Amino acid sequence: MTIAAIDKPVLKKVALRLLPMLMILYFLSYVDRVNVGFAALTMNVDLGLSATAYGLGAGVFFIGYFLFEVPSQFMLDKFGARIWITRIVVTWGAIAAAMAFVQGPISFYILRFLLGVAEAGFFPGIIYFLGLWFPRGQRARIVAFVYIAAPISFLLGSPISTMMMQYGDGLFGLVGWRFMFLIEGLITVIAGIIGYFILVDRPTKAKWLHKADAERLEATIAAEDAAVDAAHDGHSIRKAFSPRVFMLGLIYFGIAYGVYAIGFFLPQIVSGFQSTYGVKFDLTQIGLITAIPYAVATAVMLPWSRHSDKTQSRFVHVAITCFLGGTALAVSLVLGSPLLSMIGICVTAVGVFCSIPVFWQIPPTFLTGTAAAAGIGLINSIGNLAGFFAPYISGYFKDITGSLQPGMLVASVFTLLSGALVLVARARIIKNAKVAAEELANAPITIK
Repeated sequence: MTIAAIDKPVLKKVALRLLPMLMILYFLSYVDRVNVGFAALTMNVDLGLSATAYGLGAGVFFIGYFLFEVPSQFMLDKFGARIWITRIVVTWGAIAAAMAFVQGPISFYILRFLLGVAEAGFFPGIIYFLGLWFPRGQRARIVAFVYIAAPISFLLGSPISTMMMQYGDGLFGLVGWRFMFLIEGLITVIAGIIGYFILVDRPTKAKWLHKADAERLEATIAAEDAAVDAAHDGHSIRKAFSPRVFMLGLIYFGIAYGVYAIGFFLPQIVSGFQSTYGVKFDLTQIGLITAIPYAVATAVMLPWSRHSDKTQSRFVHVAITCFLGGTALAVSLVLGSPLLSMIGICVTAVGVFCSIPVFWQIPPTFLTGTAAAAGIGLINSIGNLAGFFAPYISGYFKDITGSLQPGMLVASVFTLLSGALVLVARARIIKNAKVAAEELANAPITIK
């Protein structure tokens, strides 16, 4: 069975049925994860948080995420994506809403940690889920369609969150940032319940697909997985903990570091333009300005992912965007004007966000089945530790220097290192392939 055997209308029907719901859920995951960056504009004063304490609280989310990521993936494989993704979404939504009632640093840390525990496994679960529905040659653009919800969450979430804070101040007796947490968390709970009735574990369980189409789609994907198993023993659980997986985890760490460095501190960077350049913004204007880099990244992500699918040069595409994003981040805050700084940040956003959908096409080239679920979970958990270190280190440097620039330089270094490691990984794969070919060519012929 080949990819050509799958009719385009069938894949289009699958995409239209599943992708909007997945995009909505992923959109909400980022909103509930990073809305703390907007809350910080007033919350830090209310709770008496220093920049370091805020960075610790923002980042401790990812410790919970790291500890429970791989176990969550095993649970997804056991219970099925539909049930487990619903559990994840409803749980994290309830905890996100509870953020409205934090009273000080300790409760702030606890709820952020629990939010990470609740959300653990969500994104790799989506990657695994899409692998059950779409052939490999189309997955970069499909993942990009879902992942585009991440920059869109900043694009739309920025003004929405700041407007909630500004105009919701006093409603239900809550200050603005508390009102924002409550409403956005409850919306997530509702969306998770709706998702249960839309998502289906695999094609042959979908009542809205013709039986022959569903069976043909599953057979095509199964044939692709079998080819990977034959070449790499990709189903073996040992593959999920191989050196290649840990290297990919380090690469993803650097990419994610850039994402979270700007994600958690961009509102404060924009707000800082007021004192640096003598301009004046209200909360809503800060949200709108903050949204600009994500709008640019959103526009570039899909064409870049399509080009990756067309050329199948995953490593080169990831390296280019890592080098682009890391370089732009290094210079964005020393360009001398808010306009030039925002241009640099826009290029940074393009680099880091466009890297991710293409990056996630690399693990399935040697992992399948349960090994894919566990391996993707491990890569994601290692990478998302950047979500702890990025805000904490950036906040620490801000406290001791009074500037966010040193923290952004650290983020730049990690992103550039990811680009270099991608090329190292590519060189190793090419070298191993040549060695294997030479061994095969030189092997003695046995005649029986």
